[in-house]
Amino acid sequence: MSNIPPATDNALLQASSDRLLAAVSSLDDASLGAASHLPGWTRGHVVAHLARNADALLNVLRGGPMYADEAVREADIERDAPRVHAEQLKDLRESASRLAAAFAAEDDASWERTVELRNGVVDRAGSLPFRRRAEVELHHVDLAIGYTLDDLPADFVERELAAVAERFEGHPQLADSVELRAEAGGIHHTGAPGEPAVVVTGTATALLGWVTGRTDGSGLSANTALPVLPGL
Repeated sequence: MSNIPPATDNALLQASSDRLLAAVSSLDDASLGAASHLPGWTRGHVVAHLARNADALLNVLRGGPMYADEAVREADIERDAPRVHAEQLKDLRESASRLAAAFAAEDDASWERTVELRNGVVDRAGSLPFRRRAEVELHHVDLAIGYTLDDLPADFVERELAAVAERFEGHPQLADSVELRAEAGGIHHTGAPGEPAVVVTGTATALLGWVTGRTDGSGLSANTALPVLPGL
């Protein structure tokens, strides 16, 4: 569990959101309709997802489900993805602003309550600003407009690598015991319990790219073949 105060996470999230909004504002109708790095999704799909994710986290803060169900989630993204640039940018900015206002209204006590996210995942309300930042940073990379994994802030890379390792710990789709070893320091165990059968070494950025499915593991070294990781 991170000991970073939610207020600090809010400030870091705002900086990430500002970079994203500036990048999306530089697009136009044609470039928004071009392919993103995510298979089957245009940049418009990515932007629509980010707007709807902000509203979904607002639902969580209010005690409701993130999404009515997965079919509704997917349908909303498909509905919003083809919109013209001006509509997409307005929606992205306004949904981010609504969520930021809700985060700012929380206090020390309310951040400690338990909230439920997708697929039955529960966490502290205080985790939500960083969870939103992860969406913003990784999907900024997915937009394929010049912001790459190497541009991700170092503090974010370290925390998200730890978060994904924790998410995959004991995961039924990862039978191997895996050790993620960052060259600059930091070791994370994930997958099955016990001594690591697979030791993967590389920069923290390269490790994060692999565990989040953004790369195939190029640039990493391992004592055996890289395992197939679960999807996020």
